[in-house]
Amino acid sequence: MKKIMVVIAASIWLTGCSFSSGGSGEGSGDQVTIEIYQGKVEFKDQFEELAEEYESEKPDVNIEITSVGGGNDYAGSLKTRFASGDEPEIFSIAGPTEAENFEEYLADVSDTASADAALEGSLDPVTKDGEVLGLPFNQEGYGLIYNKRVFEEAGVNADDIQSYEDLESAVEELDSQKEDLGLEAVFAFPAKEQWVPGNHLSNVYMAAEFDQKVLNAYEADSVEFEKGDEFQRMIDLQNDFSIQPSLTLDYSQQVEQHFSLEEVAIIQQGNWIYPSVEQMDPEFAEENMGILPIPVEGFEGKMPVGIPNYWGVNKNSGEEEVQASKDFIDWMYTSEAGKEAVLQDFKFIPAYEGFDTENIVDPLSKEIYQYASDGNTIGWVFLGYPGTWGDDIGGYIQEYLSGDMTWEEVEEESISRWENYRQE
Repeated sequence: MKKIMVVIAASIWLTGCSFSSGGSGEGSGDQVTIEIYQGKVEFKDQFEELAEEYESEKPDVNIEITSVGGGNDYAGSLKTRFASGDEPEIFSIAGPTEAENFEEYLADVSDTASADAALEGSLDPVTKDGEVLGLPFNQEGYGLIYNKRVFEEAGVNADDIQSYEDLESAVEELDSQKEDLGLEAVFAFPAKEQWVPGNHLSNVYMAAEFDQKVLNAYEADSVEFEKGDEFQRMIDLQNDFSIQPSLTLDYSQQVEQHFSLEEVAIIQQGNWIYPSVEQMDPEFAEENMGILPIPVEGFEGKMPVGIPNYWGVNKNSGEEEVQASKDFIDWMYTSEAGKEAVLQDFKFIPAYEGFDTENIVDPLSKEIYQYASDGNTIGWVFLGYPGTWGDDIGGYIQEYLSGDMTWEEVEEESISRWENYRQE
């Protein structure tokens, strides 16, 4: 399969690697236990099923999976685990900032088959001094997920929505017909979740400042909010036409209740919601979900696409555990059974060569994969934000929505916070 450029990369260099050696402790006569600590709850059940399949093939390996997410502080809980000495063998990290935070625990995984198969540029954000410190989960994209049936009944053509003005006009039209369409509101804006406006929405408007490159953000001493006005009006649009109170609305309510039950027409989310919506209503998920880019002046028609997380292997584990961890990750992304699960069960957009991307299952992932293939993307620079800046700005936006901060204060506090992190 032809390599697809992953747009979060800062350069086009890929570490040359070879297949890992060793055999998960085979021949030792003892069972090797691997705990995997990871932050994506959306595929928890499917991941556990895959681990059981691996255990049936490798009876000398025991895999325990702990999934933390869904509004919980994964990074904070991971730090606590390491501080307590209760260290997992495999854990997930999000880009260069977390790779730096956990660098003392991360083994070099450049000798794995997964590193060799990773898409061009995808390893750059977690490569330091020639060592690869993480292996990609997958590719993801996010934007404005909409109900195709509602749009059609309202006479709104999604293909015509390119600019902010186009979106605003469409939202006002949907709002004017919401009773006839059976809607409670146009949006469900989960302002209770700091990461939705903080990490994800800010990224859309910050990416241009860093030339779409996560490593540029990672190395930047400050931020300027060049598109702060656009950022503010998108916050206002979603909030003004949202189910209220938005500040108490969380991710689960947004996705599993208001959108899946067709109570709203649009939500800001990514392809990772598909399994949750499918579980609620398979027909709706398959037939009526589409995704639109969030309009940004100068970047119309471009979708934020990137690597959300990387697998890290704990180098403090025993030699057998380290090798068994690498072997499991390799099996997941290079064996036929693993690749089938990644595509069919996890519903991932692969970040590796060797996958038959014609078999990408869900319509959202298919659309996002097409945006990535065509190069119509915005980089995921938020993975290069310093400290917890993404959550911090999300908190400031919550204060803005509650009337406790002006937008000017949001920008001022956010700039100051960024600079303080860089000086620490």
